[in-house]
Order: sequence, then structure tokens, then C-alpha cells
Amino acid sequence: MSADTVQNYGSHVRWLPAYHFFVIPVLALNFLLAAVTLARTPSVTTFWTALVALVLGLGAFLARVMALTVQNRVIRLEETLRLERLLPGRYHEFERITAPQLVGLRFASDEEVPHLVDRILSAELVSKDDIKRAVQHWRPDHLRA
Repeated sequence: MSADTVQNYGSHVRWLPAYHFFVIPVLALNFLLAAVTLARTPSVTTFWTALVALVLGLGAFLARVMALTVQNRVIRLEETLRLERLLPGRYHEFERITAPQLVGLRFASDEEVPHLVDRILSAELVSKDDIKRAVQHWRPDHLRA
């Protein structure tokens, strides 16, 4: 997604075509074919081939999970610093906001943050999806993993 693209709730999901539409399908098909071959002609070689296919797919999945975990940690830090700047004196309340809620809050404009934080703390907005849907003035994030 280019920096010029307007983001909103309906368009903010990022697809990496090479990963989502090439790497993952090829690895899934590779495992499926290796599993079928193992079932039809079991041997040490076909077992090893199926195991390697499974490990390759698992490796690709875990690489994505690790990248998203690091991204979420960075977002948590950025949003905590942002809350300190926008809501001075309320730091003791921020620990009640979960990491997923901070992930949802990152799309809110600075003007919306105080009201959204109040709604989060009152349990009116619980999930990151609830928070993203409540954002009226979207602050785009074009640097997502």
C-alpha cells in the first residue's frame, strides 16, 4: 500500500502478494503433495520429504508470526508514548489498556484519542476491532509488517 493511498477501516488490511498468494500456497501445495506421496508409497524418503515440507510451511508461518509480534511490541511502545504526550497525568490508567487495544488505537487521530481512551477504560470499546470501527479520522499506517 503506497503512502498516498487513503486508509480506513475497510481498506487498512495489508496483503503481501508474494507471501500470501505465492509463498504460502506453494508451501501448502508442496506439503499436500508430499503427504499424498507418503500415503501412497510410504518410505523413509517420502516420510522425510513430507516432514521437510511441513517444517518449511511451519517456518514461513512462524516467520510471519514473529514479525507481527515485533510490530505489535513497537506499536505498544509508540502508542504508550503518544498517550503520555496527549494525556499527561493519566499514565497510571494506561496500564489498563491492553496491547491489542493499543494496536487498534494507533489508527485514531490525536484529537480522537482522549475520547477513545475514555471509552476503552469504561469498557465501551473492548476489542481492537471495536476501536478501529470507532475511529472517525483515520491516521494511516503504511509501515506495517
